Amino acid sequence: MAIEPKSWLRRRVEGALQKGLTRAYESVRVDPAKFLMQLRAGYRVPISGYHGVFSLDVEGLDIVADSIIRSGMKMAAVEGAGLGLGGLITIVPDLGILSAITMRTIQKLSLLYGFEFNTDDEMAELWIAAASAAGVDLSRELLEREVVSKFVPRVIQRIAAKASAEVVEKWAGRMIPLASSAIGAGLNYWFVRAWGQRAMAHFRQRHLAVRERDRARVVEHQASLPAGQ
Repeated sequence: MAIEPKSWLRRRVEGALQKGLTRAYESVRVDPAKFLMQLRAGYRVPISGYHGVFSLDVEGLDIVADSIIRSGMKMAAVEGAGLGLGGLITIVPDLGILSAITMRTIQKLSLLYGFEFNTDDEMAELWIAAASAAGVDLSRELLEREVVSKFVPRVIQRIAAKASAEVVEKWAGRMIPLASSAIGAGLNYWFVRAWGQRAMAHFRQRHLAVRERDRARVVEHQASLPAGQ
């Protein structure tokens, strides 16, 4: 069966997302030290380092995560309303900025749930989360994730292809000049909300898995101690 060719708009969206995500990978990074201060001062999270979140109430972390996602949604909506005035003409810069907002939101969620991205392996895990947020199955690539320089560009390509298929029909509304600003704001708002909620679920699941593993280690250690100790 012949593969249906991608529409002009689909190719445009996919290319813009790929460029935006690549730029986000290369230059858009949340500073963990500054964000830790923001968590402590702005969100009242009582930790001295990210390892401390594993001793906090998970539901409390979820509340902060929801707030982080809402903040990203508002930023994306404002950006979408402004650039949306240009309709499809501004779709490339719009998606570039949207990609940066989305990836910064995902990075903040990663840190909130206790996962930094200082090493290559941690950076790979961050992009696995981004792929999960986009609904991309990375089962084959997981075996090669230790080579980040090759792994991340492949992941970005898969994310862009999947995301473009998901949003292209909605973005077509930006061809309506008078409505493009409102449509741009609404679509960007929806985009960050959808990706943020999926990324939150991904990190929350990993967070709970770490807690369970740590509890199992404590129980195992206690069981190995001589009686009376």
